[in-house]
Amino acid sequence: MSGRTGAELIVDYLIAEGVPYAFGMCGHGDLGLLDALYDRQKEISTISVHHESVAGFMADAYYRVSHRPVVTFTSCGPGSANLPVALGSALMDSSAFLAITGNVATSQFNRGPFQETGRHHQADFPSVIRPYVKRSYQATRPEQLPLMLRQAFATMTQGRPGPVNLDVPLNVFVEATHARNPDPGLWRSGFSPRAAASATDVSAALRMLVTAQRPVIVSGYGVELADASARLHELATALGVPVANSPLGKGSFDDRDPLALGSTGRNGTYQANRATRSADVILALGTRFDDRATSSWLPGYTYAVPPTRLVHVHVDPAEIGRNFPVALGVAAHPDEFVGQLLAELARARSGGDPGLDPAALRPDHAPRARWREDIAGWAAHWDRHVTPQRSSDAVPIRPQRLLAALRAALPGDGILISDVGVHHNWIVQEWPAYAPRTILQSWGFASMGFGVGGALGAKLAAPGRPVVAVVGDGGFLLMPSAVATAVQYDIAVVWIVWNNQGFMSIRDQQAGYFGDGRELATSFRTAATGAAYTADYAAMARAMGADGTVVERPGDLAGRLEAALASGRPTVLDVRVDPQVRPPAAATWDLPPLPHPEPTFGWPDR
Repeated sequence: MSGRTGAELIVDYLIAEGVPYAFGMCGHGDLGLLDALYDRQKEISTISVHHESVAGFMADAYYRVSHRPVVTFTSCGPGSANLPVALGSALMDSSAFLAITGNVATSQFNRGPFQETGRHHQADFPSVIRPYVKRSYQATRPEQLPLMLRQAFATMTQGRPGPVNLDVPLNVFVEATHARNPDPGLWRSGFSPRAAASATDVSAALRMLVTAQRPVIVSGYGVELADASARLHELATALGVPVANSPLGKGSFDDRDPLALGSTGRNGTYQANRATRSADVILALGTRFDDRATSSWLPGYTYAVPPTRLVHVHVDPAEIGRNFPVALGVAAHPDEFVGQLLAELARARSGGDPGLDPAALRPDHAPRARWREDIAGWAAHWDRHVTPQRSSDAVPIRPQRLLAALRAALPGDGILISDVGVHHNWIVQEWPAYAPRTILQSWGFASMGFGVGGALGAKLAAPGRPVVAVVGDGGFLLMPSAVATAVQYDIAVVWIVWNNQGFMSIRDQQAGYFGDGRELATSFRTAATGAAYTADYAAMARAMGADGTVVERPGDLAGRLEAALASGRPTVLDVRVDPQVRPPAAATWDLPPLPHPEPTFGWPDR
């Protein structure tokens, strides 16, 4: 053969794009790709996993920390069919990676060969994942690959990020072509993703913000994606406007700042929910107002739009006005828009807008000062309720005590990655995030396993920073093989298994909606006796070559956490957490037609 094989073209292009890793699992469908990766091991590292979803979660978390996409590789049929749970998580939370999926040879299309998805269309894997990717490309000849690769990377990273699929039949990996790859520097280096707003919209937004009596800024995950946190802090400080965050937006505004309110929604703080439902103007940046962040859009619980006037800024126009009517909707990059607001504020302060009261342009403007005093009172009321449990010596360990100990042990730049479960609800409410890219969550798709596997990708993206995954015992049991991968590749991640003996977030819903005692398939129990069941997760870790310790007493938390972080070893801490303690609810969440529960704290407002 002459020329380059399809797999060599792919690997050449990945290296040209600066992709440092390929995460995946072998199979006959991706043999040709593995052979091409073999020859370039010094330029792109291959990490082999034991479950394909782990590869997807690793790639997702890698992007969230680095804002650079990597690739996954999987084989035909069930191998690639294990990816949608990770692809869905990435798509719904605006994270990007390239999923390269192997398929059957084109010469065998429609013949039903081993692992072909072909009942309705030949080699139809792209249809399997169509709802979970921004775009799927299927190459039936190797000369198609250069164009598809260029377009795939542009699609992944331009506008709202998201995963893309490149489906490659077995023969296309190994057939040769004289086609040449494009130069990524020529095609993509000049592209600017920073869409800005019109001057009229910027002026209108600033006018609404500074003339409001009770303004609030809501910072979503789009602020972190846009690297807009520094400018947001400058704007909030310049005007003295308090800042709430969507749950996924945690870390986009420093929780230690006096203007920080915490998260909105069912598991948010009292002051955040009361401020957003009481505001007369809200500037929302990079949030899509999903149900868990908004009390399922029920008027007056987290938001009251209208009468609140909403200025909604999002890079994706489809999100603007989807769930709340807007007084002003702007399709723009949050960092650009906040920068424009700051420039407009400077112009107004220099006399460029004589229609505005100069006093309204200062952070000590009297109405906003009174508003901040009101909010401070609500925050103090909340703190009196939640703070005492953070130092509780109760056994089993209280959730608040565990998170307080972890916050004290983890450096400010350390990365916390949460899996899905009741522990995630506690993290949204209790975890003070100090900086962007320090807390990772699977929010929109809520994929169990994200924290278990994603921790590896986060650590590879930031090898100099500690990474701790907080995972439920249910989630850990889904994909414990991630620990074996960490041992194989010496990836020093710490997993805290939140051992509460069951799927307790769902157990609590069973009790809340159908009555105490009406639980089934949620608590872990032995069939013979009905006794609570737990595996020894620390022993499981040790069996795979990692360190593992059981933690049962709160006084042991600090020392065990510090030792795990200092060890430089993959470590599992099996922490026995009280399963009966439930997060206080400062808002609600609706599962229609079931009646929504009322908040358990501060409701009605007092």
